[in-house]
Amino acid sequence: MAPPSKLAVSTSSVVRLVKEEASYHKELEQQQARIQQLENSTSDENAEYQLKQERQALEETKNVLPALSQKIKAAVAKLEDELEANKEAAPAEEVTKAKEAVASAKAAIRESA
Repeated sequence: MAPPSKLAVSTSSVVRLVKEEASYHKELEQQQARIQQLENSTSDENAEYQLKQERQALEETKNVLPALSQKIKAAVAKLEDELEANKEAAPAEEVTKAKEAVASAKAAIRESA
């Protein structure tokens, strides 16, 4: 079996990064919900410590997003370069997947901005 082309590798990288960013956004929402739940419940004697831990985890997740956004932008730029260089030589299926990956990455960048 032939190794994957540079275009396929770049496409996979962009797709993976977009999924990773979506995962972090989902985690962010879950953490915010847990914080809200902890703030509303007063019965737990350990709630203050848990609240502190959840807020710290929330901040750490927020700190990951800007760097991840930069990685996505760099990966998209690389993929666009690969697309331009291999437009005629690459199989149509790979080109289509690459264009879809670029579109989804740009949409993710717009959403996070």
